[in-house]
Amino acid sequence: MIHLSVMLEEALHHMKLKLDGVYIDGTFGRGGHSKRILESLGENGRLIAFDRDETAINCEHAQQLSQDSRFQLIHAPFSEMEKIVTELELNGKIDGILLDLGVSSPQLDDETRGFSFMNEGILDMRMDCSQGLSAAEWLAQIDEKTLTHVLFDFGEERFARRIANAIVTTRITQPIETTRQLAKLIEDTIPFREKHKHPATRSFQAIRIAINNELGEIESVLQQTKNLLNSNGRLVVISFHSLEDRIVKRFMRDESGVKRNVGKLPIKEADIEKGVLNVLSKAIKPSVDEIAQNPRSRSAVLRVAERV
Repeated sequence: MIHLSVMLEEALHHMKLKLDGVYIDGTFGRGGHSKRILESLGENGRLIAFDRDETAINCEHAQQLSQDSRFQLIHAPFSEMEKIVTELELNGKIDGILLDLGVSSPQLDDETRGFSFMNEGILDMRMDCSQGLSAAEWLAQIDEKTLTHVLFDFGEERFARRIANAIVTTRITQPIETTRQLAKLIEDTIPFREKHKHPATRSFQAIRIAINNELGEIESVLQQTKNLLNSNGRLVVISFHSLEDRIVKRFMRDESGVKRNVGKLPIKEADIEKGVLNVLSKAIKPSVDEIAQNPRSRSAVLRVAERV
């Protein structure tokens, strides 16, 4: 299956690429964004890409781009970005950072990864299969109360309590080890289906987010971008569901305003901290043509900010 990078042209436009710039692609995936960034850079430009998924690091696209001396691909999650960039002596020297959040199409389409309920596979869901608990292992030990909170908070699942109880009850006599097994259990548990949405959609999203600490990783890297970007450096973020976009929107809003230390009254000039970002646009959605060509892009939201 051909991999289509979501909102590629919009992302490149808002990155405001310079020939000799230094850029970061936070999620290499299959290299769609990285390839186009490199094509826009001159011989003195530089691109550092990250991905926590070993499959992405070792894919054919990565091997091809790695032949370019301007390109460096690093196996690491978002939370290690500032540490690694500092080791490269590039902290505060980055001209642009692109973060393409969420799960990638290759991950969803590979039944061996266990991300999708559409194909039968081992219930894994880890973005980095070299560490952490798989979804099956996590479900085998998580307590019912915590599972309920995960399904409700990360999946916005209205039947979270019912589903959590069904999982905990079922695992007593039968381990939950495959995607179809979990999807069928959820389908049999909820009282009715949403139109045009599989009953397991929200729960699969919630479990994936929990075992990969996705929202924590996003919050961490967003804070780090303040130290990574140089003056006028661009931050471009593509989100795919409301939980991600809410974090990005709140971060950009909070870092673009004036902060006052309310613990000190009266407020003095010294107690006022100015924001470090300028928000450059409202939420940008994919075009009608892109959605028609790639239906998975329909939920994407792109936001842009610039370092002061």
